[in-house]
Amino acid sequence: MANVFSNRLLDLLPLDVRDRLRSKLQPVALPKRTVLYEANEIPRYAHCLTSGIASIVIETPEGDIAEVNVFGREALVEALHLLGTTFVPTRCFIQMDATALRMPFDEVQKIFLESEDSRKLILQFVQNQASITSQIAACNRLHNAEERLARWLLMVQDRVEGDNLQLTQEFLADMLGARRSTVALAAGSLQQSGLIRYSRGLVQITDRENLEDAACDCYPVMKTLLKNLYKEKKMPGLTEQAS
Repeated sequence: MANVFSNRLLDLLPLDVRDRLRSKLQPVALPKRTVLYEANEIPRYAHCLTSGIASIVIETPEGDIAEVNVFGREALVEALHLLGTTFVPTRCFIQMDATALRMPFDEVQKIFLESEDSRKLILQFVQNQASITSQIAACNRLHNAEERLARWLLMVQDRVEGDNLQLTQEFLADMLGARRSTVALAAGSLQQSGLIRYSRGLVQITDRENLEDAACDCYPVMKTLLKNLYKEKKMPGLTEQAS
């Protein structure tokens, strides 16, 4: 798995599984807009992101799209496809230039079925992402564009760990499920407040602390979910739990 970047899930796999994967994982560059999987199709490859951002979106027959989740290097992008035969209605594409370690999807299926430790990690990831998707659904219904934009920019920054985000106004509108004029007003307000700089498709976060204050209450929930991913959790009423 020679790569200058790492993937959080891969890094936690048992050593014997990582050794098994070593000859099968291929490092790939994923330019912006690269499609990783299409809706209602079995993926050809499974991708473990090592840098960049992937968007999970729903697309209507009319061509409108809205983002329902965002993945960084915590992700095995096609994890949901491993759980059964139900077709997945989302599609996934690269939102910011990325890199990944990929392997044939059927090889990952074998590991998922044969390795209990690997299966536990992948199921943790799927449960975590289902929780984030539910929170995003509520956020899109309950909060205004400025709050949602602040929340979304923070989510992206958490995954790329940088202040400069290459994002066009059109793209932001698609991700938030809003009109470009609405996004322009929201971005302008955040910029006037000194929280971001926005020009020619480049968003620079200049005051993260106050940007968090400008975001809706959904962001702390999502931040905690990402932070606690792959950690063992003690369930109420249980007296014994692995540390």
